[in-house]
Amino acid sequence: MTDTMTDDAYGGFFGAIRYAFGATDSRLCRLYVVVGTLVAALVTLVFALGVVTLIGRSVGNPGGLLMSARTFYVVVALFAVVPLLAPTLSVARRHRHGRDDARYDRAMAATGFLFVLSLYLGLVASMPPSFKLDGETVTRPAAEGLFAPAIELLYAMPEPAWPIIPIAAAAIMLLVHRRYR
Repeated sequence: MTDTMTDDAYGGFFGAIRYAFGATDSRLCRLYVVVGTLVAALVTLVFALGVVTLIGRSVGNPGGLLMSARTFYVVVALFAVVPLLAPTLSVARRHRHGRDDARYDRAMAATGFLFVLSLYLGLVASMPPSFKLDGETVTRPAAEGLFAPAIELLYAMPEPAWPIIPIAAAAIMLLVHRRYR
């Protein structure tokens, strides 16, 4: 642990992010602390705007189904944001307890980046062949270039199966965490 980091600097959630950044000696982990926090903030903003839009569209309608849709948005957001922040928070916790391990920091950062990638791949896999956007029918882009075979594989997945990708990445993250425990 660096000399500038003390237990007093670890004051809650935002303090843990700052603490993890300062306590680790791994450049990969520091990079993930920044990227993972920014992606988590972006995902939170997107889901918050989605809930606000849903509330705006449901003004004057009785609760019931719309209330459960809002709750679903929040639950899905938690399933996306918690694994994005887990590597940062676990690194901060280990360093605070005096268990500095650069290998653990690098491994957790790598699984964090894997989870970010899995969210993107899950979004690609969930894209329907065509959909309505502002009254127009839009088709998904064709798979081209170097990654065309991987994109075709993602397109071939049944739409309801897309959560398997980020769930698998989160499971790998948990296994790596337990491996170094």
